Amino acid sequence: MGTDLRQARVWKHRTGEFALGGRTLLMGVVNITPDSFSDGGKYLRPEAALAHALTLQEQGADLLDLGAESTRPGSEGVTDAEQLRRLLPVFEMLKQRMRIPLSVDTASAEVAEACLRAGASIVNDVTAFHGDAALPAACAQQGAGVILMHLRGIPRTMQQDTDYGDLFGEIHAHLARSVAVAQAAGIGRERILVDPGIGFGKSFEQNYLLLGGLNRFGDLAAGVLAGPSRKRFTGEFCVLPPDQRQFPTAAAVALAVLHGADVVRVHDVAEMRQVVDILDRFRELHEERS
Repeated sequence: MGTDLRQARVWKHRTGEFALGGRTLLMGVVNITPDSFSDGGKYLRPEAALAHALTLQEQGADLLDLGAESTRPGSEGVTDAEQLRRLLPVFEMLKQRMRIPLSVDTASAEVAEACLRAGASIVNDVTAFHGDAALPAACAQQGAGVILMHLRGIPRTMQQDTDYGDLFGEIHAHLARSVAVAQAAGIGRERILVDPGIGFGKSFEQNYLLLGGLNRFGDLAAGVLAGPSRKRFTGEFCVLPPDQRQFPTAAAVALAVLHGADVVRVHDVAEMRQVVDILDRFRELHEERS
């Protein structure tokens, strides 16, 4: 299942494309929610979300992921209407102010369609097209880039089932089915990233194993995304709350980049930009000498 992820590739989305295989891309997080695990409520007001998005752009984010439904362990769902009530005012304010593409973090076809019309270029689906059957066609029709994440079960109960007979094999098969659904709907491989879902229905040990084996998913799509930022396992060796886990997150990001992540989804963009710039330079020099 492994592949050489350092080869040059592209990931296409509705308004352009990203080069993969060289510089690591940072996806900044804008949670427009009252209950996200690390920053719930901070950016619920549209004006606060706008200011945060502009700050992340200036700090070096390559794209932003806007979500209005928390997927933390134990979280409950949010209606499509409520997601749109939170998201659309922010997209409307951002679309004339952003130099970087926007992603919408949703598993709903209705929400995805509305946000793509409002300026989103990418859909980040934590169900990997195993949820809303209308979502693949909605993404295909608007030429969206997609991110397909492994999740077993639903966020409310996902941490109750972390037993895998073959961790990598089961996740790879799950994502392969999702990619097949995407392609059947007309979404080409070059528009797809896969995400093994670090922190989603995984034990601490499994999260570490996945960080070291991200390149084993690279054969599935244009590239691989990892999202270790502030996750519970990064607090294993400290008693810090999520919004103070920059150092353990930096270590997890470094592991992800060194083992196959093309894109890293992070909350602390300024700090992680410094981390991935060092890693990219390290890899560049070592590849020149190999």
